[in-house]
Amino acid sequence: MLEIKNLTKIYEGGVLALDNVSFSVQPGEFLAVIGLSGSGKSTLLRCINRLVEPTAGQVIWNGIDVTNANQSELRLIRRKIGMVFQHFNLVTRSQVITNVLSGRLGYVNPAFSLINRFPDEDMEAALKQLDRVGIANQAYKRADELSGGQQQRVGIARAMIQEPEIILADEPVASLDPVLAHSIMQYLEKINQEDGVMVLCSLHFLDLVHRYADRAIALNEGKLMFDGKPETIDDERFKEIYGKEAERVG
Repeated sequence: MLEIKNLTKIYEGGVLALDNVSFSVQPGEFLAVIGLSGSGKSTLLRCINRLVEPTAGQVIWNGIDVTNANQSELRLIRRKIGMVFQHFNLVTRSQVITNVLSGRLGYVNPAFSLINRFPDEDMEAALKQLDRVGIANQAYKRADELSGGQQQRVGIARAMIQEPEIILADEPVASLDPVLAHSIMQYLEKINQEDGVMVLCSLHFLDLVHRYADRAIALNEGKLMFDGKPETIDDERFKEIYGKEAERVG
């Protein structure tokens, strides 16, 4: 189980990004994180694996206090937390398979990783994950030769080669058109349902939340405004989350 306890993040200049946020996520759950841009969604996800250091509060995962882990302990924790980024975060000049293999950096000798030397079983695993997202035939192309939707599938394959127990997907479809968005969400759903991987996915559109998430939490100016089933977000709740002037779509 993942437990977020009184998590607070204040950036330089006094910007309060998270304000005493608490919730928990069960193993195998698909949790959507919703809210306006700037509400704290990305900060929340990045505090969980400490890409952003929390100012106060705790992240507890399977009884381990992630917030107090030293660098050696954090490296082991991050092995099991895959990350999928809005803008893909690929090395675009490198081959697709090399980008996927970077998900194994927490497991291999750093000296070998510098020269892109990976065990044969890791090469096989990379091809398997690329096949799983339907682009094994693109393995030896440069990443920048792929479309946006294909690049995001590379990002998912990179996360999955870690053999994660959690995937943090930070607005993974914000850069994609609606058809491609559903395609990417279906891959995350498949991983969640078939592999039992916990997914925390920040999203803008309620239609995607209703279609894919077991549960949703909502942030507004860093505060937790809602925690429950997506279908219980009525018009009143919607305006609390998105503001009184917001128009509901989907």
